[in-house]
Amino acid sequence: MFHVLFSWLKVVLQTKADVPGVESTLVACLERIFSTKHGASLIPQYMPFVQVGLRADSQVVRCLACKTEKYFIEVKFFGLALSKLLSTPLRVSCLLENFDENTVPAAQLIVEYDIHPLLLDCLINGNEQVATASMEAIKNLAGSSKGMEIVFPANDNEATHLRNLAAQCSSLGRVRVLALLVKLFSISNSVALVIHNSGLLNLLETEVHNTNDTLVTLSVLELLYELAEIQHGTEFLSRTTLVQLLGSIISNTSMESILRSRAMMISGRLLSKENTFMFFDESCVKTVVSLIDERLRSLESQDADECESALEALGQIGSSTHGAELLLLSSPPAARHVIGAAFDRQGRGRQLAALHALGNISGETRAENKIMLNNEAEEILQHLIYESASKSPKLTPSGLFLSVLQQDAEIRVAGYRVITGLVARSWCLMEICSKQEIVNIITDAHSETTKMGMEAKYNCCKAIHWFFTSSSKLASDPALTGIAEKLQEAVKRGPYLARKLQEAQPVVMTAERF
Repeated sequence: MFHVLFSWLKVVLQTKADVPGVESTLVACLERIFSTKHGASLIPQYMPFVQVGLRADSQVVRCLACKTEKYFIEVKFFGLALSKLLSTPLRVSCLLENFDENTVPAAQLIVEYDIHPLLLDCLINGNEQVATASMEAIKNLAGSSKGMEIVFPANDNEATHLRNLAAQCSSLGRVRVLALLVKLFSISNSVALVIHNSGLLNLLETEVHNTNDTLVTLSVLELLYELAEIQHGTEFLSRTTLVQLLGSIISNTSMESILRSRAMMISGRLLSKENTFMFFDESCVKTVVSLIDERLRSLESQDADECESALEALGQIGSSTHGAELLLLSSPPAARHVIGAAFDRQGRGRQLAALHALGNISGETRAENKIMLNNEAEEILQHLIYESASKSPKLTPSGLFLSVLQQDAEIRVAGYRVITGLVARSWCLMEICSKQEIVNIITDAHSETTKMGMEAKYNCCKAIHWFFTSSSKLASDPALTGIAEKLQEAVKRGPYLARKLQEAQPVVMTAERF
Protein backbone atom coordinates (compact mmCIF):
# COMPACT_ATOMS: atom_id res chain seq x y z
CA MET A 1 0.00 0.00 0.00
CA PHE A 2 2.84 2.34 0.91
CA HIS A 3 4.50 1.76 -2.49
CA VAL A 4 1.18 2.17 -4.30
CA LEU A 5 0.55 5.57 -2.70
CA PHE A 6 4.03 6.76 -3.64
CA SER A 7 3.48 5.53 -7.19
CA TRP A 8 0.16 7.35 -7.44
CA LEU A 9 1.74 10.54 -6.17
CA LYS A 10 4.53 10.16 -8.73
CA VAL A 11 1.95 9.74 -11.51
CA VAL A 12 0.04 12.82 -10.32
CA LEU A 13 3.24 14.90 -10.34
CA GLN A 14 4.40 13.61 -13.74
CA THR A 15 1.06 13.91 -15.53
CA LYS A 16 0.00 17.05 -13.62
CA ALA A 17 -3.47 15.54 -13.44
CA ASP A 18 -6.02 18.23 -12.84
CA VAL A 19 -8.21 16.26 -10.45
CA PRO A 20 -9.41 18.46 -7.58
CA GLY A 21 -8.08 17.34 -4.22
CA VAL A 22 -6.18 14.24 -5.39
CA GLU A 23 -2.74 15.64 -4.55
CA SER A 24 -3.70 16.89 -1.09
CA THR A 25 -5.49 13.59 -0.36
CA LEU A 26 -2.42 11.53 -1.26
CA VAL A 27 -0.19 13.80 0.81
CA ALA A 28 -2.53 13.49 3.80
CA CYS A 29 -2.53 9.68 3.47
CA LEU A 30 1.27 9.55 3.35
CA GLU A 31 1.52 11.77 6.43
CA ARG A 32 -0.79 9.38 8.28
CA ILE A 33 1.39 6.44 7.24
CA PHE A 34 4.53 8.21 8.43
CA SER A 35 2.99 8.30 11.89
CA THR A 36 3.11 4.52 12.13
CA LYS A 37 6.19 2.51 13.12
CA HIS A 38 6.03 0.40 9.98
CA GLY A 39 5.67 3.38 7.68
CA ALA A 40 8.59 5.15 9.30
CA SER A 41 10.79 2.07 9.03
CA LEU A 42 10.32 2.14 5.24
CA ILE A 43 11.49 5.75 4.76
CA PRO A 44 15.12 4.80 3.94
CA GLN A 45 13.87 2.60 1.07
CA TYR A 46 12.05 5.56 -0.45
CA MET A 47 14.79 8.18 -0.28
CA PRO A 48 14.69 8.64 -4.08
CA PHE A 49 11.00 9.59 -3.76
CA VAL A 50 11.86 12.04 -0.98
CA GLN A 51 14.59 13.49 -3.18
CA VAL A 52 12.11 14.00 -6.02
CA GLY A 53 9.59 15.48 -3.59
CA LEU A 54 12.08 18.11 -2.45
CA ARG A 55 12.50 19.16 -6.10
CA ALA A 56 8.77 19.12 -6.92
CA ASP A 57 6.96 22.19 -8.22
CA SER A 58 4.07 21.48 -5.88
CA GLN A 59 4.52 23.30 -2.58
CA VAL A 60 2.33 20.73 -0.82
CA VAL A 61 4.57 17.88 -1.93
CA ARG A 62 7.75 19.79 -1.05
CA CYS A 63 6.35 20.45 2.41
CA LEU A 64 5.58 16.73 2.81
CA ALA A 65 9.14 15.85 1.74
CA CYS A 66 10.60 18.31 4.27
CA LYS A 67 8.44 16.84 7.02
CA THR A 68 9.55 13.36 6.00
CA GLU A 69 13.15 14.49 6.47
CA LYS A 70 12.26 15.65 9.95
CA TYR A 71 11.30 12.07 10.75
CA PHE A 72 14.44 10.78 9.18
CA ILE A 73 17.13 13.10 10.55
CA GLU A 74 16.00 13.88 14.08
CA VAL A 75 18.05 11.16 15.70
CA LYS A 76 19.77 10.67 19.03
CA PHE A 77 22.90 9.14 17.52
CA PHE A 78 23.68 9.63 13.83
CA GLY A 79 25.95 6.59 13.62
CA LEU A 80 22.87 4.39 14.10
CA ALA A 81 19.96 4.10 11.72
CA LEU A 82 16.24 4.32 12.14
CA SER A 83 13.98 1.50 13.18
CA LYS A 84 11.19 3.05 15.21
CA LEU A 85 9.23 6.31 15.01
CA LEU A 86 7.32 7.89 17.90
CA SER A 87 5.83 11.16 16.69
CA THR A 88 3.12 12.88 14.71
CA PRO A 89 3.52 14.35 11.20
CA LEU A 90 3.46 17.94 12.38
CA ARG A 91 5.59 17.60 15.49
CA VAL A 92 8.50 15.17 15.70
CA SER A 93 9.49 14.21 19.20
CA CYS A 94 11.82 11.27 18.58
CA LEU A 95 12.82 9.29 15.54
CA LEU A 96 15.05 6.64 17.01
CA GLU A 97 14.02 4.70 20.06
CA ASN A 98 15.52 1.33 19.23
CA PHE A 99 18.64 1.14 17.08
CA ASP A 100 19.67 -1.40 14.51
CA GLU A 101 23.41 -1.19 13.90
CA ASN A 102 23.15 -3.26 10.73
CA THR A 103 21.11 -0.66 8.83
CA VAL A 104 22.53 2.23 6.83
CA PRO A 105 23.53 5.26 8.92
CA ALA A 106 21.17 8.19 8.49
CA ALA A 107 23.94 10.74 7.80
CA GLN A 108 25.27 8.55 5.02
CA LEU A 109 21.89 8.47 3.30
CA ILE A 110 21.47 12.24 3.63
CA VAL A 111 24.84 12.81 1.99
CA GLU A 112 24.32 10.07 -0.60
CA TYR A 113 21.03 11.51 -1.80
CA ASP A 114 22.21 15.12 -1.57
CA ILE A 115 19.32 15.99 0.76
CA HIS A 116 20.82 18.98 2.60
CA PRO A 117 21.21 21.25 -0.49
CA LEU A 118 17.61 20.41 -1.42
CA LEU A 119 16.41 21.42 2.05
CA LEU A 120 18.29 24.72 1.72
CA ASP A 121 16.61 25.30 -1.65
CA CYS A 122 13.22 24.69 -0.02
CA LEU A 123 14.17 27.16 2.69
CA ILE A 124 15.04 29.88 0.19
CA ASN A 125 12.50 29.29 -2.58
CA GLY A 126 9.59 27.51 -0.91
CA ASN A 127 6.44 29.12 0.41
CA GLU A 128 6.09 29.88 4.10
CA GLN A 129 4.98 26.36 5.07
CA VAL A 130 7.76 24.71 3.06
CA ALA A 131 10.39 27.08 4.47
CA THR A 132 9.24 26.40 8.03
CA ALA A 133 9.28 22.62 7.52
CA SER A 134 12.75 22.69 5.94
CA MET A 135 14.04 24.92 8.74
CA GLU A 136 12.83 22.42 11.34
CA ALA A 137 14.44 19.57 9.40
CA ILE A 138 17.80 21.36 9.24
CA LYS A 139 17.57 22.22 12.94
CA ASN A 140 17.02 18.55 13.71
CA LEU A 141 19.97 17.66 11.50
CA ALA A 142 22.27 19.98 13.44
CA GLY A 143 21.32 18.29 16.69
CA SER A 144 24.16 15.77 16.42
CA SER A 145 27.88 15.95 15.76
CA LYS A 146 27.69 14.32 12.32
CA GLY A 147 24.73 16.49 11.40
CA MET A 148 26.68 19.60 12.37
CA GLU A 149 29.40 18.58 9.92
CA ILE A 150 26.79 18.68 7.17
CA VAL A 151 25.09 21.92 8.24
CA PHE A 152 28.38 23.71 8.96
CA PRO A 153 30.86 22.54 6.28
CA ALA A 154 34.55 22.96 7.12
CA ASN A 155 35.22 24.42 3.68
CA ASP A 156 34.12 28.08 3.62
CA ASN A 157 33.78 27.91 -0.17
CA GLU A 158 31.04 25.28 -0.08
CA ALA A 159 27.85 26.43 -1.78
CA THR A 160 25.89 25.18 1.24
CA HIS A 161 27.85 27.38 3.66
CA LEU A 162 25.25 29.70 5.17
CA ARG A 163 27.40 32.79 4.59
CA ASN A 164 27.64 32.02 0.85
CA LEU A 165 23.97 31.13 0.70
CA ALA A 166 22.95 34.46 2.28
CA ALA A 167 25.17 36.39 -0.12
CA GLN A 168 23.32 35.01 -3.15
CA CYS A 169 19.75 35.36 -1.85
CA SER A 170 17.02 37.89 -2.23
CA SER A 171 16.17 39.95 0.86
CA LEU A 172 13.45 37.42 1.78
CA GLY A 173 15.92 34.57 1.37
CA ARG A 174 18.49 36.33 3.57
CA VAL A 175 15.93 36.83 6.32
CA ARG A 176 15.07 33.12 6.15
CA VAL A 177 18.75 32.15 6.39
CA LEU A 178 19.10 34.42 9.41
CA ALA A 179 15.97 32.89 10.95
CA LEU A 180 17.59 29.47 10.47
CA LEU A 181 20.73 30.76 12.21
CA VAL A 182 18.68 31.82 15.22
CA LYS A 183 16.99 28.40 15.39
CA LEU A 184 20.34 26.64 15.15
CA PHE A 185 21.82 28.97 17.78
CA SER A 186 19.10 27.94 20.23
CA ILE A 187 19.95 24.21 20.06
CA SER A 188 22.86 24.19 22.49
CA ASN A 189 26.02 25.91 23.66
CA SER A 190 28.12 23.81 21.31
CA VAL A 191 26.13 24.80 18.22
CA ALA A 192 26.14 28.44 19.32
CA LEU A 193 29.92 28.25 19.68
CA VAL A 194 30.27 26.94 16.11
CA ILE A 195 28.06 29.76 14.81
CA HIS A 196 30.05 32.35 16.74
CA ASN A 197 33.46 30.99 15.71
CA SER A 198 32.42 30.89 12.06
CA GLY A 199 31.46 34.58 12.21
CA LEU A 200 27.90 33.89 11.13
CA LEU A 201 26.49 36.22 13.81
CA ASN A 202 28.07 39.04 11.83
CA LEU A 203 25.43 38.42 9.15
CA LEU A 204 22.79 39.72 11.55
CA GLU A 205 24.80 42.83 12.37
CA THR A 206 25.51 43.51 8.69
CA GLU A 207 21.83 43.28 7.84
CA VAL A 208 20.89 45.70 10.63
CA HIS A 209 23.53 48.16 9.36
CA ASN A 210 21.79 48.14 5.98
CA THR A 211 19.02 50.70 6.49
CA ASN A 212 17.85 50.77 2.86
CA ASP A 213 14.93 48.44 3.56
CA THR A 214 13.04 49.20 6.76
CA LEU A 215 10.96 46.02 6.52
CA VAL A 216 14.07 43.79 6.30
CA THR A 217 15.75 45.69 9.14
CA LEU A 218 12.66 45.26 11.28
CA SER A 219 12.52 41.53 10.48
CA VAL A 220 16.17 41.11 11.49
CA LEU A 221 15.54 43.06 14.71
CA GLU A 222 12.71 40.65 15.50
CA LEU A 223 15.18 37.78 15.04
CA LEU A 224 17.64 39.52 17.36
CA TYR A 225 14.82 39.81 19.89
CA GLU A 226 14.41 36.01 19.75
CA LEU A 227 18.18 35.56 19.95
CA ALA A 228 18.41 37.73 23.07
CA GLU A 229 15.92 35.46 24.85
CA ILE A 230 18.05 32.33 24.44
CA GLN A 231 19.64 31.41 27.76
CA HIS A 232 23.19 31.09 26.44
CA GLY A 233 22.77 34.05 24.08
CA THR A 234 24.18 36.61 26.52
CA GLU A 235 27.58 34.93 26.63
CA PHE A 236 28.08 34.88 22.86
CA LEU A 237 26.37 38.16 21.99
CA SER A 238 28.60 39.96 24.49
CA ARG A 239 31.53 39.09 22.21
CA THR A 240 29.96 40.96 19.31
CA THR A 241 29.34 44.66 18.70
CA LEU A 242 25.58 44.12 18.89
CA VAL A 243 24.99 46.33 21.95
CA GLN A 244 26.93 49.18 20.37
CA LEU A 245 24.91 48.72 17.18
CA LEU A 246 21.64 48.81 19.10
CA GLY A 247 22.83 51.95 20.91
CA SER A 248 23.49 53.67 17.59
CA ILE A 249 19.94 52.86 16.47
CA ILE A 250 18.42 54.15 19.73
CA SER A 251 20.30 57.45 19.45
CA ASN A 252 19.61 57.93 15.72
CA THR A 253 16.68 60.35 15.56
CA SER A 254 16.51 60.11 11.77
CA MET A 255 15.53 56.43 11.85
CA GLU A 256 11.97 55.13 11.98
CA SER A 257 10.50 55.23 15.48
CA ILE A 258 9.57 51.55 15.30
CA LEU A 259 13.23 50.60 14.71
CA ARG A 260 14.34 52.57 17.77
CA SER A 261 11.57 50.91 19.80
CA ARG A 262 12.67 47.42 18.78
CA ALA A 263 16.32 48.26 19.46
CA MET A 264 15.39 49.35 22.98
CA MET A 265 13.34 46.21 23.57
CA ILE A 266 16.19 43.97 22.37
CA SER A 267 18.63 45.82 24.61
CA GLY A 268 16.31 45.39 27.57
CA ARG A 269 15.84 41.68 27.00
CA LEU A 270 19.56 41.12 26.37
CA LEU A 271 20.58 42.93 29.56
CA SER A 272 17.83 41.53 31.78
CA LYS A 273 19.49 38.31 32.95
CA GLU A 274 21.20 37.92 36.31
CA ASN A 275 24.43 36.90 34.57
CA THR A 276 24.46 40.01 32.35
CA PHE A 277 27.30 41.67 34.23
CA MET A 278 29.41 38.52 34.04
CA PHE A 279 29.74 39.05 30.29
CA PHE A 280 28.92 42.70 29.58
CA ASP A 281 31.08 45.49 30.92
CA GLU A 282 29.11 47.76 33.26
CA SER A 283 30.06 50.84 31.24
CA CYS A 284 28.41 49.21 28.21
CA VAL A 285 25.15 48.72 30.13
CA LYS A 286 25.35 52.28 31.51
CA THR A 287 25.69 53.63 27.97
CA VAL A 288 22.50 51.84 26.86
CA VAL A 289 20.61 53.09 29.95
CA SER A 290 21.86 56.63 29.29
CA LEU A 291 20.65 56.51 25.66
CA ILE A 292 17.19 55.26 26.69
CA ASP A 293 17.08 57.94 29.40
CA GLU A 294 17.90 60.57 26.80
CA ARG A 295 15.15 59.33 24.48
CA LEU A 296 12.59 59.46 27.30
CA ARG A 297 13.57 63.05 28.13
CA SER A 298 13.15 64.11 24.51
CA LEU A 299 9.99 62.10 23.85
CA GLU A 300 7.68 63.33 26.62
CA SER A 301 4.29 62.78 24.97
CA GLN A 302 5.41 62.85 21.32
CA ASP A 303 5.46 59.10 20.56
CA ALA A 304 3.47 56.90 22.94
CA ASP A 305 4.65 53.58 21.46
CA GLU A 306 8.34 54.46 21.63
CA CYS A 307 7.89 55.79 25.15
CA GLU A 308 6.24 52.54 26.27
CA SER A 309 9.05 50.51 24.68
CA ALA A 310 11.65 52.63 26.49
CA LEU A 311 9.91 52.14 29.83
CA GLU A 312 9.55 48.41 29.23
CA ALA A 313 13.25 48.17 28.33
CA LEU A 314 14.22 49.89 31.58
CA GLY A 315 11.98 47.45 33.43
CA GLN A 316 13.71 44.52 31.75
CA ILE A 317 17.14 45.83 32.71
CA GLY A 318 15.88 46.47 36.24
CA SER A 319 14.63 42.92 36.70
CA SER A 320 18.08 41.84 37.93
CA THR A 321 19.44 43.16 41.24
CA HIS A 322 22.49 44.76 39.64
CA GLY A 323 20.38 46.23 36.85
CA ALA A 324 17.88 47.76 39.29
CA GLU A 325 20.71 49.31 41.31
CA LEU A 326 22.22 50.74 38.14
CA LEU A 327 18.90 52.38 37.17
CA LEU A 328 18.58 53.95 40.61
CA LEU A 329 22.22 54.98 41.08
CA SER A 330 22.75 56.57 37.67
CA SER A 331 22.86 60.34 37.70
CA PRO A 332 20.14 61.40 37.35
CA PRO A 333 18.47 58.05 38.13
CA ALA A 334 16.88 56.59 34.99
CA ALA A 335 14.27 54.94 37.23
CA ARG A 336 12.67 58.36 37.77
CA HIS A 337 10.96 58.02 34.37
CA VAL A 338 9.44 54.70 35.41
CA ILE A 339 8.16 55.93 38.78
CA GLY A 340 6.88 59.21 37.35
CA ALA A 341 4.89 57.44 34.61
CA ALA A 342 3.65 54.63 36.87
CA PHE A 343 1.37 56.98 38.82
CA ASP A 344 0.47 59.34 35.97
CA ARG A 345 -3.01 58.66 34.57
CA GLN A 346 -2.54 60.86 31.49
CA GLY A 347 -1.55 57.95 29.22
CA ARG A 348 -2.92 54.48 29.98
CA GLY A 349 -0.44 52.48 27.86
CA ARG A 350 2.45 54.47 29.23
CA GLN A 351 1.25 53.98 32.80
CA LEU A 352 0.75 50.24 32.29
CA ALA A 353 4.27 49.79 30.89
CA ALA A 354 5.73 51.86 33.74
CA LEU A 355 3.88 49.91 36.44
CA HIS A 356 5.16 46.59 35.12
CA ALA A 357 8.65 48.09 34.87
CA LEU A 358 8.42 49.29 38.49
CA GLY A 359 7.28 45.81 39.52
CA ASN A 360 10.48 44.41 37.98
CA ILE A 361 12.73 47.04 39.57
CA SER A 362 11.13 46.56 43.00
CA GLY A 363 11.90 42.83 42.82
CA GLU A 364 8.57 41.15 42.07
CA THR A 365 10.27 38.74 39.64
CA ARG A 366 13.38 38.15 41.75
CA ALA A 367 14.03 35.43 44.33
CA GLU A 368 13.18 36.43 47.91
CA ASN A 369 16.83 36.85 48.89
CA LYS A 370 17.43 39.19 45.94
CA ILE A 371 14.46 41.54 46.29
CA MET A 372 16.24 44.15 48.39
CA LEU A 373 18.91 46.38 46.82
CA ASN A 374 21.91 48.03 48.43
CA ASN A 375 21.20 50.80 50.97
CA GLU A 376 21.86 53.71 48.62
CA ALA A 377 19.61 52.31 45.90
CA GLU A 378 16.86 51.59 48.44
CA GLU A 379 17.02 55.17 49.72
CA ILE A 380 16.72 56.56 46.20
CA LEU A 381 13.79 54.24 45.40
CA GLN A 382 11.94 55.39 48.51
CA HIS A 383 12.77 59.04 47.83
CA LEU A 384 11.51 58.86 44.21
CA ILE A 385 8.19 57.31 45.23
CA TYR A 386 7.57 59.78 48.06
CA GLU A 387 8.58 62.64 45.79
CA SER A 388 6.14 61.43 43.12
CA ALA A 389 3.39 61.23 45.76
CA SER A 390 4.11 64.75 47.05
CA LYS A 391 3.69 66.17 43.53
CA SER A 392 0.32 64.46 43.05
CA PRO A 393 -3.07 65.18 44.61
CA LYS A 394 -2.76 61.88 46.52
CA LEU A 395 0.15 63.22 48.65
CA THR A 396 1.18 59.78 50.02
CA PRO A 397 2.39 56.51 48.43
CA SER A 398 -0.65 54.75 49.90
CA GLY A 399 -2.83 57.21 48.01
CA LEU A 400 -0.96 56.40 44.79
CA PHE A 401 -1.33 52.65 45.33
CA LEU A 402 -5.07 53.01 46.02
CA SER A 403 -5.49 55.12 42.88
CA VAL A 404 -3.88 52.36 40.80
CA LEU A 405 -6.04 49.61 42.36
CA GLN A 406 -9.20 51.59 41.57
CA GLN A 407 -8.52 51.54 37.82
CA ASP A 408 -9.28 48.88 35.20
CA ALA A 409 -8.28 45.20 35.47
CA GLU A 410 -4.99 45.40 33.52
CA ILE A 411 -3.77 48.36 35.55
CA ARG A 412 -4.76 46.56 38.77
CA VAL A 413 -2.72 43.49 37.80
CA ALA A 414 0.32 45.70 37.26
CA GLY A 415 -0.44 47.46 40.57
CA TYR A 416 -0.53 44.14 42.42
CA ARG A 417 2.91 43.36 41.00
CA VAL A 418 4.31 46.69 42.19
CA ILE A 419 2.98 46.20 45.73
CA THR A 420 4.20 42.57 45.79
CA GLY A 421 7.75 43.80 45.16
CA LEU A 422 7.70 46.98 47.24
CA VAL A 423 6.03 45.53 50.34
CA ALA A 424 9.33 43.89 51.32
CA ARG A 425 10.31 47.42 52.44
CA SER A 426 9.05 48.39 55.89
CA TRP A 427 8.02 51.87 54.75
CA CYS A 428 5.80 50.41 52.00
CA LEU A 429 4.30 47.83 54.38
CA MET A 430 3.37 50.67 56.74
CA GLU A 431 1.79 52.60 53.85
CA ILE A 432 -0.33 49.58 52.86
CA CYS A 433 -1.48 48.93 56.44
CA SER A 434 -2.35 52.60 56.89
CA LYS A 435 -4.92 52.46 54.08
CA GLN A 436 -7.85 50.20 54.93
CA GLU A 437 -9.23 50.61 51.40
CA ILE A 438 -6.13 48.95 49.92
CA VAL A 439 -6.45 45.97 52.28
CA ASN A 440 -10.16 45.70 51.44
CA ILE A 441 -9.46 45.52 47.68
CA ILE A 442 -6.61 43.02 48.05
CA THR A 443 -8.60 40.73 50.35
CA ASP A 444 -11.93 41.09 48.51
CA ALA A 445 -12.89 37.67 47.16
CA HIS A 446 -14.86 39.16 44.26
CA SER A 447 -12.69 42.07 43.05
CA GLU A 448 -11.05 40.03 40.23
CA THR A 449 -12.72 37.79 37.66
CA THR A 450 -9.82 36.75 35.40
CA LYS A 451 -7.27 34.04 36.20
CA MET A 452 -4.37 36.48 35.81
CA GLY A 453 -6.05 39.02 38.05
CA MET A 454 -6.89 36.49 40.77
CA GLU A 455 -3.35 35.09 40.78
CA ALA A 456 -1.68 38.53 40.84
CA LYS A 457 -3.93 39.65 43.70
CA TYR A 458 -3.30 36.45 45.64
CA ASN A 459 0.48 36.76 45.25
CA CYS A 460 0.23 40.33 46.45
CA CYS A 461 -1.88 39.29 49.44
CA LYS A 462 0.57 36.49 50.30
CA ALA A 463 3.51 38.91 50.17
CA ILE A 464 1.78 41.45 52.43
CA HIS A 465 0.75 38.72 54.87
CA TRP A 466 4.26 37.26 54.95
CA PHE A 467 6.02 40.55 55.65
CA PHE A 468 3.25 41.63 58.06
CA THR A 469 3.62 38.52 60.20
CA SER A 470 7.43 38.80 59.99
CA SER A 471 7.24 42.27 61.54
CA SER A 472 6.97 41.92 65.32
CA LYS A 473 6.03 45.58 65.58
CA LEU A 474 3.02 45.33 63.26
CA ALA A 475 1.93 41.81 64.24
CA SER A 476 1.73 42.81 67.91
CA ASP A 477 -0.20 46.04 67.26
CA PRO A 478 -3.81 45.58 68.52
CA ALA A 479 -5.04 48.27 66.11
CA LEU A 480 -3.99 46.09 63.16
CA THR A 481 -5.59 42.84 64.34
CA GLY A 482 -8.45 43.20 61.85
CA ILE A 483 -6.01 43.59 58.95
CA ALA A 484 -4.07 40.52 60.07
CA GLU A 485 -7.27 38.43 60.17
CA LYS A 486 -8.38 39.62 56.71
CA LEU A 487 -5.00 38.83 55.19
CA GLN A 488 -4.87 35.39 56.80
CA GLU A 489 -8.37 34.52 55.63
CA ALA A 490 -7.59 35.64 52.06
CA VAL A 491 -4.37 33.63 51.95
CA LYS A 492 -6.11 30.56 53.35
CA ARG A 493 -8.89 30.91 50.78
CA GLY A 494 -6.44 30.77 47.85
CA PRO A 495 -6.62 32.62 44.54
CA TYR A 496 -9.73 30.98 43.05
CA LEU A 497 -12.20 30.26 45.86
CA ALA A 498 -14.09 33.51 45.55
CA ARG A 499 -17.34 32.20 46.99
CA LYS A 500 -18.04 29.94 49.91
CA LEU A 501 -19.70 26.66 48.99
CA GLN A 502 -23.47 26.99 48.78
CA GLU A 503 -26.15 24.37 48.56
CA ALA A 504 -27.68 23.85 45.13
CA GLN A 505 -30.91 25.77 44.66
CA PRO A 506 -33.67 24.73 42.22
CA VAL A 507 -34.04 27.06 39.28
CA VAL A 508 -37.81 26.53 39.13
CA MET A 509 -39.80 26.41 42.36
CA THR A 510 -42.53 23.74 42.82
CA ALA A 511 -45.37 26.25 42.63
CA GLU A 512 -44.05 27.69 39.38
CA ARG A 513 -44.30 24.47 37.41
CA PHE A 514 -48.05 24.89 36.83
